[in-house]
Amino acid sequence: MAKTTTIIAVAVVMLINGVASETVVVGGATGWNLPPSIDFFNVWAAEQNFLVGDTLVFEFLTNAHTVAILTSMEAYDKCDATLDSNAEIVTQGPYERNLASPGQLYFICTIGLHCNNGLKFAASITDTQADAPSPALAPSSLVT
Repeated sequence: MAKTTTIIAVAVVMLINGVASETVVVGGATGWNLPPSIDFFNVWAAEQNFLVGDTLVFEFLTNAHTVAILTSMEAYDKCDATLDSNAEIVTQGPYERNLASPGQLYFICTIGLHCNNGLKFAASITDTQADAPSPALAPSSLVT
């Protein structure tokens, strides 16, 4: 009984402090596949609040795509994982990535011109919800 009470108490504290983790399917219903537009994944990522402890799920078929996890903006911008000595390349799908620490990560597909065609996004990972960037206010909600 005491063990159950402790687990519940920890869960409540985590929720109050905003550190409940989420599982996020990259690209939503599109998954980690060639996007309908070149900016699709950038728009999708801009709508997310990536927090430490969250898990990204990359849904793709093995041999159809890869997931390269990069720390170099240059490698990301040039769609070239070989420019990042810290690059991790995952070739088997689906793939789950836990966001273990705050910072910037970049994700690209290394197959053919997939990255150049928009199969990439950047993620800013923050410690807590309070550190996450606030969504922009809609023009109708601005006070003048």
